[in-house]
Amino acid sequence: MTVLVTGGAGYIGGHMALALLDQGEEVVVLDNLSTGFAWAVPPAAKLIVGDFGDSALVDQIFADHRIDAIAHFAAKIVVPESVSDPLAYYLNNTAKARNLLECAVKAGVKQFIFSSTAAVYGEPAENPVFENVALAPINPYGRSKLMVEWMLADVAAAHQLRYVVLRYFNVAGADPAGRLGQSSPVATHLIKVAVQAALGHRDGLDVFGTDYPTPDGSCVRDYIQVTDLVDAHLLALAHLRAGGGSLTCNCGYGRGLSVLEVVEVVKKVSGVDFEVRLKGRRPGDPASLVAGADRVRQELGWTPKHDNLAEIVEQALSWERRLHNRKAG
Repeated sequence: MTVLVTGGAGYIGGHMALALLDQGEEVVVLDNLSTGFAWAVPPAAKLIVGDFGDSALVDQIFADHRIDAIAHFAAKIVVPESVSDPLAYYLNNTAKARNLLECAVKAGVKQFIFSSTAAVYGEPAENPVFENVALAPINPYGRSKLMVEWMLADVAAAHQLRYVVLRYFNVAGADPAGRLGQSSPVATHLIKVAVQAALGHRDGLDVFGTDYPTPDGSCVRDYIQVTDLVDAHLLALAHLRAGGGSLTCNCGYGRGLSVLEVVEVVKKVSGVDFEVRLKGRRPGDPASLVAGADRVRQELGWTPKHDNLAEIVEQALSWERRLHNRKAG
């Protein structure tokens, strides 16, 4: 059987395509290449350039390939952009996901893995935050993802579809074998931006907010290495194929690090003391988000292999150098 990976030319989806191929799966990637790259799709995967919200195209993919599972990564993910342009997020992340689900039900696809986010929690009263707390997203990005979680639950109750929702915390790093990493030139992820600053590819780094109720005033996040995250997806697929029930899990290490702490690690690993500019808060950013990650370990048997910030930063540095050389060539 074949796995359909939406957004498989992007950062996390691309790592998922690699991992699926590594374990002998057939892979079809659907990506409109708005933020992804055709070169990032492994040659062994079938790349179809198009939109996951295009029902006619998705219907044709299901007709042409023996798809038994969908791993849905395609989404807009920039929190401040979602605040300034909410309708774009509700269209892309929510309305188009509804079309994808309708096509899946029509085609009889019974397994669905959804890339969700810790943004569904908003400003949790306590950290670490667990999956059973009240959900109160504070930005359109988080709301757009939560609506898809609700749709999945309703569709699963009405049809023979089971799902695993994985709520990501902050994803970082690169494939340890150097095959792929975060490649967007306009990425907003902290470690990516800090690494670019360390390598002189941008003129320093802006830190947004130094007056949060955290130990050093900067935002606290739980950083998870990308191949560790993808391992959770592989376990989720195995869980569903074995007849396991629908499940929602946090994906993080259960340890928070502040923005300023991460910056210091990037400076130490790179050996570069780049400029750091302290700015005001960005709209939509919660002060602290740390994963309560017991469920993913207990239910899926997930054991992280790369829970080390210095290693994650070194991977990001190595990939950024490789990416820069690729562009220069």
